[in-house]
Amino acid sequence: MSRLPPLRYLPLLLVSGGALLTAGLGLLATPGWFAAAAPLGLLTALGITDLMQRRRSLRRNYPLLAHLRFALESIGPEIRQYFIEADTDERPFSREQRAVVYQRAKGSLDKRPFGTLLDPYAAGYEWMGHSTTSREPADEDFRILVGSTRAKPFRASVFNISAMSFGSLSANATRALNLGALQGDFYQDTGEGGISRYHLEAGGDLVWEIGSGYFGCRSVAGGFDADSFAGNAARPAVRMIEIKLSQGAKPGHGGILPGAKVTDEIAAARAVPAGQDVISPAHHSMFSTPGGLLDFVVQLRELSGDKPVGIKLAIGHPVEWFALVKAMLERDIVPDFIVVDGAEGGTGAAPLELINRMGMPVDDAVHLVHNTLRGCGLRGRTRIASAGKVTTAFKLARQLALGADWCNAGRGFMFALGCIQSLSCHTDHCPTGIATQDPWRNRSLDPATKANRVANFHKHTVRALAQLLDAAGLAHPDELSANHILRRLPDQRVASFAELFPCLAEGALLEGVDYPAPFTEAWKDARSDRFFTA
Repeated sequence: MSRLPPLRYLPLLLVSGGALLTAGLGLLATPGWFAAAAPLGLLTALGITDLMQRRRSLRRNYPLLAHLRFALESIGPEIRQYFIEADTDERPFSREQRAVVYQRAKGSLDKRPFGTLLDPYAAGYEWMGHSTTSREPADEDFRILVGSTRAKPFRASVFNISAMSFGSLSANATRALNLGALQGDFYQDTGEGGISRYHLEAGGDLVWEIGSGYFGCRSVAGGFDADSFAGNAARPAVRMIEIKLSQGAKPGHGGILPGAKVTDEIAAARAVPAGQDVISPAHHSMFSTPGGLLDFVVQLRELSGDKPVGIKLAIGHPVEWFALVKAMLERDIVPDFIVVDGAEGGTGAAPLELINRMGMPVDDAVHLVHNTLRGCGLRGRTRIASAGKVTTAFKLARQLALGADWCNAGRGFMFALGCIQSLSCHTDHCPTGIATQDPWRNRSLDPATKANRVANFHKHTVRALAQLLDAAGLAHPDELSANHILRRLPDQRVASFAELFPCLAEGALLEGVDYPAPFTEAWKDARSDRFFTA
């Protein structure tokens, strides 16, 4: 890769060259040239300051040019919306959501005057009921015990970093996330790309995600290698292991990492040869049945020294989820946690049809998983995490009300790193140095500065959750129920989540109660010995 400065530094080079030229002319020809040299010199000083400062990645990557963007932002909301942050179908987060993340990450005031900016009478408007006798939450650092029967259980935060691999993210972005997780005492999911040295430098807690490529525990032939797994799983930073079945943004889709992108560092993290194409199959080679998956869970527990082992999945055919639950009942084996990834989940790159039209939305998926486990009397033996566009405390609270124990977020923490949602993750041209392997762009992101923002975003979001609970008269997130969240329907009626997402009683399916429509037949058709029933 060329080490020459990229073209985006050209304005600074031209301005500095012009400053030197006009200053020289002022000395050698006529002093009048100093009038031109002065502003060019000031611009040169500004550009050098951009390169030297560490607070803003955009300024380091685009000296001088970045100020044009900041100038448009400062003109006013109309110009800012039209030119910079217009809400379109191409942008998955609104300006309001991103603004909340930026403010909390920077530790600035996130209060607003003049009341709600939302229309409370619009269809789909949601809110949380409050109590006239609110109380202080017992603890703002809400923790959830995972794997209580394991030799090495883990107390997870209610809010954590979702799966994002080194390779998709830059080295400095990975460093910043892990250092932020250490500072804030929450975990970072490695993503299926394996455990890199950048995940380990700071010592923050990790959840090691293992996908169908078995990166970090991969044999020469591309299958699972037990010895490699045991070595990595024994690392103190690895607190839990997560078997990835599918992800919401591209369920049922494998992948290929071209050899040109498999650098020495990525090869080391993924335990693959450098410079060669790396294939991630669409499914695992270690199992093909529900029982096989549960056997794999047990095997990983044993190899890891009895750390919590869970699964991550996006819900596709409900019959396959039901088949897995029936296998849990028959074998008396239950994963320690289940991460439910909604169709809203993000990715660095995937086919448009898979992003938009595959997988169950997170609300329905979390409810289905929680409801099934309750109906089978298994809910108390496992934990549920929710992932899919969680950026605010209210969104966190509504997922907990639907049945999740904690939430993971990807893009919210990327915004905390400074992501401006340029939608260039797949091009290697990320303007803020987050989703790129370009060393010039990567260097613009200062891990220490961004780690503070990552920790701030987590702290202030959890604090805002505590404030919501306080106003509702609740002391802990586990007291939230579907009755606490309400939604306005298109006909202007108001319904609680308990009405919109009715839940089975504990053990109801074991007592012969039919699964509620529309999944009644799928529950009856599900077989514990295979995932799919034609």
